Amino acid sequence: MSGVPDFFIVGHPKSGTTALYETLAGHPQIFLPERKEPRWFASDLPSPYQPRRSGEPGESFADYLALFAGASPGQLTGDGSTAYIWSRTAAGLIAEARPDARIIAIFREPASYLRSLHLQLLQHKSEEVASLREALALEPERRLGRRLTEVNRDFPQVLLYSERVRYTEQLRRYEEHFGREQILVLIYDDFRADNDACVRRVERFLGIEERGAPAGGNEANPSLRRRVDLDNALHEAFFGGNGALRTARRAARLVVGQRAGARAFRTLREKLVFASPGQADPELTRELRLRFRGEVEALGEHLGRDLVALWGYDQP
Repeated sequence: MSGVPDFFIVGHPKSGTTALYETLAGHPQIFLPERKEPRWFASDLPSPYQPRRSGEPGESFADYLALFAGASPGQLTGDGSTAYIWSRTAAGLIAEARPDARIIAIFREPASYLRSLHLQLLQHKSEEVASLREALALEPERRLGRRLTEVNRDFPQVLLYSERVRYTEQLRRYEEHFGREQILVLIYDDFRADNDACVRRVERFLGIEERGAPAGGNEANPSLRRRVDLDNALHEAFFGGNGALRTARRAARLVVGQRAGARAFRTLREKLVFASPGQADPELTRELRLRFRGEVEALGEHLGRDLVALWGYDQP
């Protein structure tokens, strides 16, 4: 289908996808839109293209294709949407629209991945339960549509953490629609250990000039811990309150401008609300490794690689 991207970075989130996206965006033979995560083909998950709660339609397929309209002749275009790897519809819809597409997937050790994912969902206010252990324990209720956040009340699957670690099932969905030669699987540890070699591998896979990774770090989207009470208070100060407070804020916006007010909110939130995630809970890490060892073994066998040893799942 004309205009559909040439390749897709399908995920996982918190596994180097943003760093890879930003690196490829600097390649002269690649065009990537400023909007990462458009998620058009994840029809079963939240996206700007879903109908709005007001009843208005979401953005259109033409809006999606317009993201890539700035590509120069000869440039490859790409879509970086991490939701595609755990969406149950994306693989088939991408294949229908672009059967010759190239697919890039990145997998990360499950325990560290879920911890980073939980922190990210807290940061975006998609999650309100500050303890990962408690969030995991809520999965049975959330499958029934209970104990959901306002953000995800229509998409409980966003908060089903264990569903995200069905790595082999996710990969096979793409293999059913694309030949293995059209799929590149990366391991997050390799990306961190030798960023340059991984980027060159991606460039060879896409058939573009090898330039490698730029000098500097390879963590474009680090995990952060959200101070929930402080974040809620900050949102209340900027957006909530009684009528008098809202009137005062409107008057202030007339003086400083709405954009300046939004920038002030973002700056305060970054400085006050987010902190280093701290140390992982060793007992929970051990429990998660026991729980997902079978999935690690299955993915390792599927890829022909000893992920059990690489990820430390051979340790008691």
